[in-house]
Amino acid sequence: MPGRLSTPAGMSRLRFPAMGTDVEVLIPSQDVAAGHRVRELFEEWESVLSRFRPDSELSRVNASGGGVASPLLAEAVGAALLAAHASGGLFDPGLAVQLSQAGYDRPFTEMDPSSPLPAPAAARPGGDWRRVLLTDRRLLRLPPGMHLDLGGIAKGMAVDAAVTLMRRLEVPGGVVSAGGDLAVWGLPPRGRSWGIDVDAPVRTARVPLRRGALATSGTQRRRWETTDGPAHHTIDPRTGRPAVTDLVSASVVASRCREAEVAATAALVLGAEDGAAFLTARGLHGLLVRRDGPPATVGAWPARDRAEVNR
Repeated sequence: MPGRLSTPAGMSRLRFPAMGTDVEVLIPSQDVAAGHRVRELFEEWESVLSRFRPDSELSRVNASGGGVASPLLAEAVGAALLAAHASGGLFDPGLAVQLSQAGYDRPFTEMDPSSPLPAPAAARPGGDWRRVLLTDRRLLRLPPGMHLDLGGIAKGMAVDAAVTLMRRLEVPGGVVSAGGDLAVWGLPPRGRSWGIDVDAPVRTARVPLRRGALATSGTQRRRWETTDGPAHHTIDPRTGRPAVTDLVSASVVASRCREAEVAATAALVLGAEDGAAFLTARGLHGLLVRRDGPPATVGAWPARDRAEVNR
């Protein structure tokens, strides 16, 4: 669920497809050349971490059950395993088989959401990530029958890496967004914050993001029909099936995009009440949009400050 970004005066917008989504970069117009480095970064990450590209390193590891991982794959798998542990398994990187069984077995752009797919067979719950072996020498072993899907967290990590690259190139400020999972650095020209409209089924206020990252997980964008009814791409690890939740979206702000992405996924799976408790226990701030009822904020969800409103 992408957030919508306005383009402040003096900024340029770059847009390109990568990692199964649209990536956008807002960057000072004089630094556009540096912004093209973000595209190169995302292309590299996709070539290693895509589960849809048969020539990617991840696809080869899934097919063979392991191997010696490249530094990038080892970093992404390590981060995913840490996130799974920190979320109590609500974020699970080992659900590629369950995603395929649910119908998400190809890039979403190649699916026909209006043509019902056969109802999936009985699904196996997640949790096999606990048996993944990753050593300090980057030796990676997967348990039999489990395939990795690093899509969400890899996308967030790529956003974080792109922001780090822009800082290293001394670009003063901007935004990198991958399908709406985004991070900011610096401030816009003559602005106090970056104005981001969270994309949700109901109208929500513009978020003034001054630092850090924002990610949204939802059930409305990547969804399709099966003979048993609608399905979507967020799998509940407890059942191995698309999550049954009273939320249509969960948005989280955090210091890094990968943390916001993981927390948003966990909150969506848990639903409004337990999702709010999950975020509160971790000191995170969120916006939970229920299927029925008004949106609920958690913690210090950013609100427009008076200086911005009175401009």
